[in-house]
Order: sequence, then C-alpha cells, then structure tokens
Amino acid sequence: MERTTEALRRKKTLITANYAENILYIHRKLKIVAKYIYQNKDWTNFIWQDNVINSLFGEVRNLQGRIFGQMNSLGFSIKEETNLSTLTLDVIKSSEIEGEQLNYDQVRSSIARRLGLDVAGLVSSSRAIEGVVEMMLDATQNYTQPLTDDRLFGWHSALFPSGRSGMYKIEVGTYRTGEMVVVSGAMGKEKIHYEAPAPHLIDTEMFKVLKWFNEENDLDPVLKAAIAHFWFIIIHPFDDGNGRIARAITDLMLARSDKSSDRFYSMSNQILVERKQYYAVLQRVQHSSGDITEWLVWFLSCLKNALVETETVFQKIRSKNEFWNTLENTSINERQRIILNKLLDNFQGNLTSSKWAKITKTSQDTALRDIADLVAKGILIKADSGGRSTHYALNTNP
Repeated sequence: MERTTEALRRKKTLITANYAENILYIHRKLKIVAKYIYQNKDWTNFIWQDNVINSLFGEVRNLQGRIFGQMNSLGFSIKEETNLSTLTLDVIKSSEIEGEQLNYDQVRSSIARRLGLDVAGLVSSSRAIEGVVEMMLDATQNYTQPLTDDRLFGWHSALFPSGRSGMYKIEVGTYRTGEMVVVSGAMGKEKIHYEAPAPHLIDTEMFKVLKWFNEENDLDPVLKAAIAHFWFIIIHPFDDGNGRIARAITDLMLARSDKSSDRFYSMSNQILVERKQYYAVLQRVQHSSGDITEWLVWFLSCLKNALVETETVFQKIRSKNEFWNTLENTSINERQRIILNKLLDNFQGNLTSSKWAKITKTSQDTALRDIADLVAKGILIKADSGGRSTHYALNTNP
C-alpha cells in the first residue's frame, strides 16, 4: 500500500503540482473520514485490556524462551547459518511487503560480508540492497543503542541512496515537510485510507515517541515493540519508507526482548503472510479513542505465528543435524552432500539419476556411481518401481 500512496502523493504528477493537497482539501470539505487517533487530546496515552492480551502475551514469551533455549543447544555453525538465513528472510520480506523484490543471493551475501561470515558463493550486491541490509543490521546488531532522530535519518538515507523513490525525487534523511495521505485506486477514483499528522507536528511527535522508546520503564519489550510500530506508523514521518523503518524499529525492540542480536524468527515474513489483516487492523485502530487492544492482539498473534513457524523449522534443522552426526565417520563427496541436503530440505518430486546429474552438473555415469555408493552405505534406498522410473529416497531406517 505504501508504494501506491507515495506514487500518488508526489508533487510532480502529470495532473497537478499539488495532487495530495487537493485530495486532502476535498476529503476534509466532504468530511469523509472519522476522527483519527492523533486528533484526540493526549492521544499517546494508549490503553489496552490486560485480561484480553495476557494469555497470548504469555504464550509469546514462552515460545521465545523455548526457541532460544533450543537454538543454544545446537552447535555454533548451525546457529550462525540460522541467524544468517533469518536476517536474509527479514530483509527480503520487509521489502516484498512494499512490492519490491530483492535478489536472495545478493541480500544473503551482503549480510554475510557485513557479519564477517565465511560463506561460500558470495556475490556482489547492488547499492540499494546494501542500504536495506545496513539498516536492518544496525537495528538488530546494535539493539542496545538509543534510537535517535539522527539514527533514523541514517536508515532513511540508506534506504534511498539515490535520493529517489522509483522515478520520484523525495526528501531523504529528514522528516517530511509535505502532507501525507495513504491512497489506493486510479486517479479520479481514489480511496483515502489514512491522513497522517501535518508536517509541522512531526518534530514534536517524534520527540515524544523516541523519548518513550529509549527510557527504562516497566513495560515489557514485546509490548513496547508493538506500540512503537503502531505509534510510528500513525506519525508516518518520512516521505517514503515508513513501513520498512517501522519494521526495523520492531526488530530492534524484539532483539532487546530476546537480549540477543541473533535472529531466529522473522516478524516481517509473518506480516507479509498476514498483510491483509495487518492493514485492516491498522485502519480500524487508527480511529480509536486511545484503546489499542485490537492492535496488540493482532501483533501478538502475528508474532506467535512467526515463532510457531520458526519452531517447526527448528525441528527440521535439528533432524538434519542429527542425520549428519550419524555420518560423521562416513566418506561423502561434495556432490552427494549437495543432494542429501536437498532431500533433507523437502526435495520436490522423485530423485532420479537424471535429476542428480542435472543438479550436480555431472554425467549420468557419475550420478549412477554416486547413487550406488550411497545405496551400498545404507543412506539411500531404491524405490519399488524399476525401469525408466527408477528413483531413490533417504533410508529412514538405516
């Protein structure tokens, strides 16, 4: 939704130099929309119903502790690989929410280089990808550092190194000085979803949220992450990139809640899965009188789902680790290792000698020798069907 909004609100449109301002004028004249939460007095004194969120909050905290305990029981290399994979997923999915597709290998390579990881097959990355990665790593690896205007400006500059969002020149590394509306639909048939606070209010509003974000209080960091995300989205302080920065802020506070820069679950990935509900809840709660219970319930549910998914993935990682431990003293060549890892990662379809040859870029004869060797060692078994349809599977009862 953000990209549609930004494209519509640019001053340099083909129709008028004040497109967003004209939409707002009509919008206000017709009194189309109900009062926004920020138009209430003392609007940041958020309230919620503890009896509604407590059970869900407890489940989330329990899952976080369980996952970190399980991950810490594994070897360093597996933790390192899982952290790299999660950070890569977070960067890619946060951008995908905004309709931007990033190259997986470039993102992974950029993160690995910045973390000093010795990973094979690194590739060069574009300037745009380097900027997104820089923001995410600063948020998660430096989670104990205060969040300031200058730090946010640095993130924003990293997101838009050319000073443009697509074709349009935007204000970079500073809070917006123009009106901001969230709009969808073709020109002439626009639907306004949200009108952000006027630009002259932003400095004051950002001072309040950053002061609250950095100060020590009794509020649990998970709840603080949820509130910070909502609060920032309501202010919508930048000309573009507000969604991605809001998710980086969320990851920063979740890292504080975990007391760790290691990331084993991706909130951005789950938000992408639940994107429709995300926007629907935001639209309803933005008209709240100050009660954000519905938002907290959605946020905690989304985080719980992310943690449950991670626990499922963790079980696969542990099974994979146990599998390789049993082969510690068995001679396995690199081609065999590649195929076995693919089988452990839910290989699609049946494994045949022709697929083996294609994946490993080798001859059919070499593929057959590799397969026969694994069958002889009891690692692979030959399926019942023979002839041209002969295929192989992992031996689950070695």
